[in-house]
Amino acid sequence: MAQVLEFKLPDLGEGLTEAEIVRWLVAVGDVVAVDQPVVEVETAKAMVEVPCPYGGVVTARYGEEGTELPVGAPLLTVAVGGTGEAEPVAVSAVAEGAGASGSSESAASPESAVSSEYSGNVLVGYGTAGPAARRRRVRQTGPAATPAPVPVPTHQGPVPVISPLVRKLARDGGLDLRQVRGSGPEGLILRADVELALATDRGPQDASPAPAPVAPAVPTASVTSAGERVPLRGVRGAVADKLSRSRTEIPDATCWVDADATELMAARAAMNAAGGPKISLLALLARICVHALARFPELNSTVDTAAREIVRLPDVHLGFAAQTPRGLVVPVVRNAGTRTAESLTEEFGRLTEAARQSALTPADLTGGTFTLNNYGVFGVDGSTPIINHPEAAMLGVGRIIPKPWVHRGELAVRQVVQLSFTFDHRVCDGGTAGGFLRYVADCVEQPAVLLRTV
Repeated sequence: MAQVLEFKLPDLGEGLTEAEIVRWLVAVGDVVAVDQPVVEVETAKAMVEVPCPYGGVVTARYGEEGTELPVGAPLLTVAVGGTGEAEPVAVSAVAEGAGASGSSESAASPESAVSSEYSGNVLVGYGTAGPAARRRRVRQTGPAATPAPVPVPTHQGPVPVISPLVRKLARDGGLDLRQVRGSGPEGLILRADVELALATDRGPQDASPAPAPVAPAVPTASVTSAGERVPLRGVRGAVADKLSRSRTEIPDATCWVDADATELMAARAAMNAAGGPKISLLALLARICVHALARFPELNSTVDTAAREIVRLPDVHLGFAAQTPRGLVVPVVRNAGTRTAESLTEEFGRLTEAARQSALTPADLTGGTFTLNNYGVFGVDGSTPIINHPEAAMLGVGRIIPKPWVHRGELAVRQVVQLSFTFDHRVCDGGTAGGFLRYVADCVEQPAVLLRTV
């Protein structure tokens, strides 16, 4: 006899707790194989195809495209054929709302399935993980043994819940949805049902404030009608969280200087005229950055607030801001200090193209120690950038345009750029920051010594 197994959104790693459904790759009734990608989701860091650890027929999908689900929420259910041959599937998830009421005689017990360590990649782009510990929900026993005077019958079969929010609300409150009677169409469990059940479990002393959350519904509706509400989720939500944390934790300061970039532009033109791969301006600025960080290593650091220590980092992993259709992302060039201008150009190009195609992996977006922000591509001269937490500094580069400039005692038209430097005042004083920025500006104006390929 076939077993209906529930596949939940797996832990995507890197501290991610939710993902948005971008595109379903299967429909109800489709036959899927073990490890076949079934849905494409967008996390705060990357677009990821999620493979299903079960082989069988898709019987249900949870969530429409655009729905945001927390880790652990159901994605879909699969009917696995009940043959005598063992399927290489993951641990049978008779999870909340997908199986029998917990009877040890159930044919769909967790012991009847084979561990997912035999089912190939756990998640595309993340590699195969070791066998995970089996997670079971432990229900509290004790004072809440009689939550209601009238016993509510236990659901036999899938729990009729559609909204991931309802499941999360129940999970946070320690409520077993199989014990809840749904008031919606065909017994569908609604948010009000869960809130009522939670209020009943808390007892009479907490029951009176229960209607309070309903009261703000009227002003909320009026505010919504006055303008459009855009959810802060995905990349936008991650950017909001990180920048807010940076502003809250880091006492930052900014200094800036104008520099004559005429010689830098001439050096780049000469390098590209010599043949071979073209060298990008960003790569030359990156070379200058890593040389400057070698002179001022306190700026390639992070602050351990718990230990009250500054951690100076041995390697420079250079992040660069890139605007994509998904929003602002900061891909990271590993070991930038050991790369030549050609290698940096190639890696910047690879990561930029991956960003445009939404193909960056979490590994491409994490681990940076210093950020280079070329906002000149937007046609602006200056900025006071927010530090990319938990880094300690960021160099900003404005547009390079012809301007009047005193050169060798005479007024001339030169290619001028404004450089801005934002730093964490906990890791250094203004003298160090000013020295770093002045050194960068000097290299922009006299680049010959730094632009030799190693």
